[in-house]
Amino acid sequence: MKRKDILLLGSILIILTPLLFWESGWQAYSAFNKDHGMITSFIKFAVLATFGEMLGLRIRTGNYYRKSFGVLPKALIWGIIGLTIKMAFVIFATGTPIFLQYLGISDAVMSMQQPLSFTKLGVALSISVAMNIIYAPVMMTFHKITDMHISLHNGKLKSLIIPINFAHIFQTIDWKVQWHFVFKKTIPIFWIPAHTLTFLLPPDYQVLFAALLSLVLGLILAIASLKSKN
Repeated sequence: MKRKDILLLGSILIILTPLLFWESGWQAYSAFNKDHGMITSFIKFAVLATFGEMLGLRIRTGNYYRKSFGVLPKALIWGIIGLTIKMAFVIFATGTPIFLQYLGISDAVMSMQQPLSFTKLGVALSISVAMNIIYAPVMMTFHKITDMHISLHNGKLKSLIIPINFAHIFQTIDWKVQWHFVFKKTIPIFWIPAHTLTFLLPPDYQVLFAALLSLVLGLILAIASLKSKN
């Protein structure tokens, strides 16, 4: 482990200390997240998912940053994506149990308020499958397009105000990587199981776990981006 890695790890521990070791810090965070869920979603995805991409860059180049990386544009885009992810969590966690109840699983809704059971596990899995099949591919493709747009403009802030040529960038995406790696591998192998676990956790821990997953999401998509360049 190099010096920059040690310094980064130390900085992360300092930032997390109030949450991990101070009960009042955790309570303040939980209260703010409960009252302002969209704001915290924007912040945590802007910070953690961008950091995940920086880790991907570290793996690929040995550095956490390069001039054309575009930390601020990426962070803003991730924050916006974070808002849609929070929306998807609410929609699918609420709607999927109701749909299962409509199909005849009478205790689908109530099971999510009760201790762990086979029904609750099945409902959590159904929520995860629905969200990752319907929402995740659209979100991941949107991220890929915006990421390529930022790269085309060398990571500069002006990339945020320059119109995105969606049609052109969509055609230039490496669909071999996007389909075979991002969609066919990470969604069924990682995201569906990970989000199943997420929806089994108590609400407060769902927030924390989703924040950690956002870091992994940034890392996975960054690695996919790097794979397409090889």
